[in-house]
Amino acid sequence: MATLSFNPSRIRTSIFNSSKFTSPSKPTRIPFIFPSTKNLLKLRHFRTSSVSESSISTQKEEDEVLEDDPTEEMSYIDPETEPEGISEWELDFCSRPILDIRGKKVWELVVCDNSLSLQYTKYFPNNVINSVTLKDAIVTISNELGVPLPEKIRYFRSQMQTIITKACKELGIKPIPSKRCLSLLLWLEERYEAVYMRHPGFQKGAKSLLTLDNPFPMELPENLFGERWAFVQLPYSAVREEVSSLDTTFIFGAGLDLDLLGIEIDDKTLIPGLTVTSSRATALAGTELQTFMNTHSASLTADAQYYFNQELPWMNGLEVSAVEADTARACLILSVGISTRYVYATYKKTPVTTNEAEAWEAAKKACGGLHFLAIQEDLNSEDCVGFWLLLDLPPPPV
Repeated sequence: MATLSFNPSRIRTSIFNSSKFTSPSKPTRIPFIFPSTKNLLKLRHFRTSSVSESSISTQKEEDEVLEDDPTEEMSYIDPETEPEGISEWELDFCSRPILDIRGKKVWELVVCDNSLSLQYTKYFPNNVINSVTLKDAIVTISNELGVPLPEKIRYFRSQMQTIITKACKELGIKPIPSKRCLSLLLWLEERYEAVYMRHPGFQKGAKSLLTLDNPFPMELPENLFGERWAFVQLPYSAVREEVSSLDTTFIFGAGLDLDLLGIEIDDKTLIPGLTVTSSRATALAGTELQTFMNTHSASLTADAQYYFNQELPWMNGLEVSAVEADTARACLILSVGISTRYVYATYKKTPVTTNEAEAWEAAKKACGGLHFLAIQEDLNSEDCVGFWLLLDLPPPPV
């Protein structure tokens, strides 16, 4: 059974032995293995402690945290974390289903890093929502918690792009629109039940002022075209190995903190994925242009050197968040950034191909949304030059 929960223990697990990455020569029916029971989503309770509090908590203190006043705000950094190591934040600045004494919706700033070593929340009235307020709040977090201003801030609401971008750029921070804010998204889901629903101003059934976009998919940019694709699967142990290779070898892509997410899947469970092949696989997968050119220029093909010299936005710079099989349109959808959706590939719609796509989507759902995208030079290759571990989550309730 696959379960997904935040893991407070943060215990690192060993790297599994190598497993070859294999693919069929063309899209083909795959015997997916499904967990026997429904997935469970168990989120850990986040800290409501201040920076001055000890990181050691007794069971009594944990119980007290659950009963804290939901109107209180949070300012916390893990005492065991090096502040200088927190260089990327995840941020949400949006209204909540809560009314203040004026009968107006309360806004809230929620900030964390991907390891949850930094956690910060603050409520705001709706008449001070602007880039100046946000910029001042970012500086306050830095000063209050003793952490440097981040190099990057990820956010997932397109409607806040103007305010967030202006605040960040005035502070020399790179704003990144991305749905790869998984720690933040899961935290907001947890806060809905643990905090917002218990707030005295909570309005049941209230809809967010800033809904998430799901636009019609557009045509794929030419530089992202692959030549062939196939539905594939890897044992969970092999998926972990591919993620580990992102840190140990020069491979493009992005992983997930599987320990923090608390994903509990048997090592032999098959994780669904999509592999895309291209004779220019390295150029298709990467965007770290100058670093790669300086290190590997002698080994690059002429075609790869051309694409690097053009500085086109390849996969590695797109903040890939999910791949979806759209059986109605008989195509694969690639979701990147906040709300950009591309028609990644198409196929002839038949009962057989529809069943294949439905089976792939069902396997993804059975694994709690976990899936992957791999870029290879050819389908018979044992290695991939790009690997993205993806988690398809529903939007938060706020």
